[in-house]
Amino acid sequence: MPESSPALNVVLVGYGYVGKTFHAPLIAATPGLALHTVVSSDPAKVAADFPDAQVVPDLAEALADPAIELVVVATPNALHAPQALAALAAGKHVVVDKPFALDAAQARTMADAARDAGKLLTVFHNRRWDSDFQTLQRLIADGALGEVVQYESHFDRFRPEVRDRWRERAGPGAGAWMDLGPHLLDQALVLFGEPLAIAADIGVQRQGAGADDYFHVTLRYPVLRVILHGSLLTAASDLRLAVHGTRASFVKHGLDPQEAQLKAGMTPGAPGWGRDSRHGVLTTVENDVQVHTDVRPEVTGYRTFYAGVREAIRNDAPSPVPVEQALRVMELLELARKASDERRELPI
Repeated sequence: MPESSPALNVVLVGYGYVGKTFHAPLIAATPGLALHTVVSSDPAKVAADFPDAQVVPDLAEALADPAIELVVVATPNALHAPQALAALAAGKHVVVDKPFALDAAQARTMADAARDAGKLLTVFHNRRWDSDFQTLQRLIADGALGEVVQYESHFDRFRPEVRDRWRERAGPGAGAWMDLGPHLLDQALVLFGEPLAIAADIGVQRQGAGADDYFHVTLRYPVLRVILHGSLLTAASDLRLAVHGTRASFVKHGLDPQEAQLKAGMTPGAPGWGRDSRHGVLTTVENDVQVHTDVRPEVTGYRTFYAGVREAIRNDAPSPVPVEQALRVMELLELARKASDERRELPI
């Protein structure tokens, strides 16, 4: 970005877990972006972290400020569509936290509004910049695995007690599939493109849970099978990727460290940022004997997303997550739910 370009003023809508832990520090740490305003009912909470940011109680007041160019929506899922549409109508560019919306119809309405307004609309599919995912992309591109025939992607946790929060209560946009499924679907589509069909088992396993806490989804390709799995009752929850090809297998345990680093208060880009201490393992077979090779993880960073947003707005660069790709994730989230309800595989 040219040094003469002014900083892009950003309003962050919502200062709950996602806004406080992810978006605010990433925005503040991305050159060329300025966390100008936060929409929150708790100004003291914001001031403790970002004393220079203005705090307003409602979105309308922020949208009336001509200094604001970019709106980041980090509120509960049911608010994504109405708040994004309001921001687009006010002539602002918009980033929406995942999931894009409650359903594909809402997402299409948002995409149409962005096109009509001539503004950027994108979705925070930040796990495209996970270390494990980018390491796997490198291995596939280098041909280390050969043709991938099975891809198993896990996002498991151990939370046996149901917590009193909107994501775990019955209601629109709640549940593990809407929370974790967008990450896994987006990564699979980036790697392998459009599947032929989808089958799904989405259910509730914890006593007293109001929303789904288990999913096992299979995307069928001509040869490849993609398995996306998530559970909140998995104590041994550290398997992240198991990918098998005609030349080798790649297995990775442990999540990308950036979320834990953000929760611990590390500044994005600080020394050690994005460095995953848990290496993956590439397994080949030579003379019927397994050979295991250490795979050093790629060093990456979620700030790349926000740098891409900046470049798309300032310099007409491609969006870091094109809205059409985010819309496809929403369509498959919805189709998987239908497949689970009907207990059958559905063609794409």
